[in-house]
Amino acid sequence: MGMIYGSMGYTISGRKKKVTRRKAKVYARGVPENSSQPYRRETPNYPSCTSTAGVAARVESPRYTGTLVKGIGTMHKSNAVPIIDEQQMKELASMRR
Repeated sequence: MGMIYGSMGYTISGRKKKVTRRKAKVYARGVPENSSQPYRRETPNYPSCTSTAGVAARVESPRYTGTLVKGIGTMHKSNAVPIIDEQQMKELASMRR
């Protein structure tokens, strides 16, 4: 048999097929027939931690504390470049596209 192209919702002649859907079976889940309470597994109850104290100390954000980089310059289209000395700063200012 060859490959069938097209949708499964239409016949070979192009007519739309009638949709027949089966009704889903309804099962009673979670409630035993002889009990009025819902079913609950026999697992131990572990309560949440009640203390609000932190687990670890807060980490400070890293900052540059050296003396090599004098500043930050912009080269082209928001490209941040570290500036080390005045000569590099002058070169960066004189650059064009």
